[in-house]
Order: sequence, then structure tokens, then C-alpha cells
Amino acid sequence: MRPALMAERVLVVAVAAHLVLVEIIFFSAGSGRNDLLTLAEFFGLHVAAVMMVQVALVARLPWLDRRLGMDRLTAWHRWVGIALAWMIACHATFVLLGFARLDDATVPATFWSLAGVTASLLGMCAAATVVVVVLVSTRWARARLPYEVFRYVHLLLYVAIGLALVHQALEGTSFDAPLAAAYWWTMWTLVLGSLLYFRAVVPVRRNLRHRFRVAEVRPESDDVVSVFVTGSDLHLLPGQAGQFGIWRFPGHFGWWQANPFSLSAAPDGRRLRLTAKAVGATSAGLRQLPIGTRVFIEGPYGAFTRLQQVTGKVLLIAGGIGITPLRALLEELSGDVILIYRVSSAADAVLLGELRELSAERGTDLRLLAGPSGEGDPPIPRFDAASLAAMVPDVVDRDVYVCGPPPMTQAVVDALRELGVPRAQVHHERFGLG
Repeated sequence: MRPALMAERVLVVAVAAHLVLVEIIFFSAGSGRNDLLTLAEFFGLHVAAVMMVQVALVARLPWLDRRLGMDRLTAWHRWVGIALAWMIACHATFVLLGFARLDDATVPATFWSLAGVTASLLGMCAAATVVVVVLVSTRWARARLPYEVFRYVHLLLYVAIGLALVHQALEGTSFDAPLAAAYWWTMWTLVLGSLLYFRAVVPVRRNLRHRFRVAEVRPESDDVVSVFVTGSDLHLLPGQAGQFGIWRFPGHFGWWQANPFSLSAAPDGRRLRLTAKAVGATSAGLRQLPIGTRVFIEGPYGAFTRLQQVTGKVLLIAGGIGITPLRALLEELSGDVILIYRVSSAADAVLLGELRELSAERGTDLRLLAGPSGEGDPPIPRFDAASLAAMVPDVVDRDVYVCGPPPMTQAVVDALRELGVPRAQVHHERFGLG
């Protein structure tokens, strides 16, 4: 079984088993003081259960990350978050309506009455925090907010988790039975412990061990630069070609400025290399990094690696600076490999000299497509189904790794789907944080 499919099935089985146990806890507890409060308890228990799933998806568990990729896990986290917001809304609505009926009071009066109870007030604060995070996470808001604002508002989710856990403990209903209480505390401990360990303890311990420093800054073109990083015991760093890290350069940039950059060379146990194009303040400022600058790295992360390969032949398709993870992968691939490198002009083909050397050593078929589509003699093909089939007649029998601008990547994926390339053979990943 391919690794991604195995991880998907393990995750589905684990989540299904978790939800079944929550259902058993709910039905074992009996009904509430009226039917509306019973529904409120149902949604409340499932809010806690789903919140655990949401946290697990972004805990960066290595086994899941290397098989599914951070982009897919983050996308699932986002959709689970939307479902969570609706569950919270249902829970709050049924609580208000249930107590209003029980006390024969109006909904506003019931709201203010509940706000005077510590457990209920904490639940209200947790719900409001989650709603704020969900609103900030919408595509409309993300397009208008700086990444740093989104990131630090998103960290409020952990505040909401803490408030929700205390609310659940004080409210008490789900902790009445000893076995139910044991289950909830065990799950919260595992989930929050994993989050703390892999998001905080592992990165700090790893950086203390390796003591990363900038060793060389090498301009590759007018707007592209490579940064070489060294450190202690780099052979112990569990990185693979095709992965990316989240890089910080405290002392040169602010600590809060974190950027995802792919490894542009396979880790060799002596140094790491990132290659970035100047598209923002941090990437543009990499040219001015002093030698010896301290580096803090989270990762490497990602599933864009040889682990996903299921056939004996490979097609690599890169667009622009998307060549960087494929350049690293090229060091580890052998046999029948085709690399198609699409750039706006020959001057934009960064790392081309290295690519030619590696291709000559490994027998890779390197094809540079430089210039606007449809121009040249012969005309430069587009990435549609007909053009791909003409360029690579046996594309259906190959693993295809794609990295480039989102429109190009989507065009290639659509073309491969139209050609009937099995989903298991198509590999693409967004190297981002959100």
C-alpha cells in the first residue's frame, strides 16, 4: 500500500473509533433535563471530540507529515475548523433555548444568567475565540491580512482549547462516569502532549543540538539567492530531498518572521541549502545575511519525497523557482527520469548549470522550455493534456512530481487527470504555512 493511502486509512480509522467512543459516552450518560439540553450536550461532546481531531492534524506528527504533507493536513484542519464553528453554534443555541425553557425565561435573560456562571462564561469565551479564528481564516480575510497577523490571531485557538477544556471539566456532565472521565483526560493529554512536543520541544531541542549558522550567501541571479547553512551533527537531522523547512533568522530579521523555503539540495550531513526568489521583505533581504547569522529551523517537513514513488520511471515538472525541491530530488533519483523546466526566459532558469551536471551524471533527460507559450520554433508547448502526451508519450506509466506557480501546477494536475494518470502517481505540494 502506498504511504499516503496507508496514512489516510489509519487516520480515518482512528477518528472513527474516537467518535464511536464519544457516542457511547453520550448515550451512556442518559438524557438531559429536557430535549433541548440533551441536544446541547450532544453537540458539546462532539465539539470537544472534533477539537481534538483539529489539533492532531496540525501537531506535525512526523509519521503523518511525511506521508500526507503539511499542506493536505492543514487543508483538512481548515475544513474541520469550519465544522467545529457550526457545532459550537449549535451547542450554544441549544444551551440557551434549553435553559430558557427550563427556567421559563427569555433568551437574553438566560444568556446573562449563564454568563454569571464560571463554567458557562469560559465556554462562551472559548466559542467567541474560535469564531474569531474561523473568520480570520476565511479566504477573503487571508487575502487582506499580512501573514504575521493571521498567524498570531490563529494562535488564539490554543487559548480557546484551554478555555474549552476547563469549561468541560467544570461543567462536569462528560466527566461523571469514571470511564468517561478517564477517556477524556487520556485523549486530551495525548493530543495536547503531542502538540506541545512536536511543535515546541522537538524544534527547540533540534536547534540547540545543531546550532545552525549561515555559512555562505550566493546570488544565483538578479532576484534569486542561495543560503548555505551549517551546524553540528547535521547527519542526525532527519531531512529528505524534496522537503521544506520553516526558517527564521533572529538577529537579522524579527523572530516573528518565519518563511517556508524548500531544500534546494539533498541533505548531505554537512550543510543545508535553501534557494529563494525575492518576492517579500524576508526573501529579498536574504542577500544581506551576514555570515555566521544564527538560524532557527522547524522541520524539515513535507511528503514531496521519494517515499511517494510507486513506479520505476519519473517525470519532474518545474516552473520558475519551483525547481528547488526538484533539484534536490534529482540527486536521489536514478533510472528513467525526465525533467521539464518551464521559465519565462533563459535568464530565469536558476541552478541550470547544476541541473545540467546532475543530468549528465545520472542520465536524466533535461528539457528547458524558456519563453512564452506558443512562441519559438518549434513553439513552446502549454501544459495541457495533448502537449504533455506529445512531450512524454509514456506519462501514464510515470510518477509525476510537479512544483511551480499554483496556476501552472493546477494546469498540469488537470492535464494528468485528463490523460488518466493514476492519482497515486501524481505528487504536488504547496510549500506554505497557512
